[in-house]
Amino acid sequence: MAARTARPSLYISVDIEADGPIPGPYSMISFGAAVAGRQDGASYTAADPREHTFYRELRPISDAYVPEALAVSGLDRDRLVREGADPAAAMAEFRSWVREVSAGAQPVMCGYPASFDWTFLYWYLMRFGGDSPFGHSGCLDMKTLYAVKARVPLRAAVKGRMPRELLSRRPHTHHALDDAVEQAELMSNLMRWSPPA
Repeated sequence: MAARTARPSLYISVDIEADGPIPGPYSMISFGAAVAGRQDGASYTAADPREHTFYRELRPISDAYVPEALAVSGLDRDRLVREGADPAAAMAEFRSWVREVSAGAQPVMCGYPASFDWTFLYWYLMRFGGDSPFGHSGCLDMKTLYAVKARVPLRAAVKGRMPRELLSRRPHTHHALDDAVEQAELMSNLMRWSPPA
């Protein structure tokens, strides 16, 4: 019997902005995604992270919010209540976009750190449509990837301690699409990086 080969992975950098610490009681108010690159076996090919992107600002799903969390994004909550995209419609559009850009590959969400962004993204995908194009575990944490490659404890896997050549030159603005693009560059740099022995 022939060994089953894995499909290539398409890494999609996702950044979310939220008005509180957990989904459900609080809302994901914006999210951005950018294709970082494709891995086929041991080969990784970086993408131009500005070429394939997705961005939506969402209508809040509850009245609860943490002012300090909301302030990070700089978004106006009253405007989002009036003009933000319906979460169900936005998740349907995002699912279609992910499936289109990842045709022939397995999409993998990547984030820095992935834990916060994945929690909101997966919850929203399941709550508003019951389906995730990433499956239930298709995420990769860039902090963990760096910690393993650099052989440092996870708490030491911070951008301020990373080699400068790994970091994007783009600013971290807390605009979800800007940050997704910035993190896509970090992802590609990490995938191609061989740390000194």
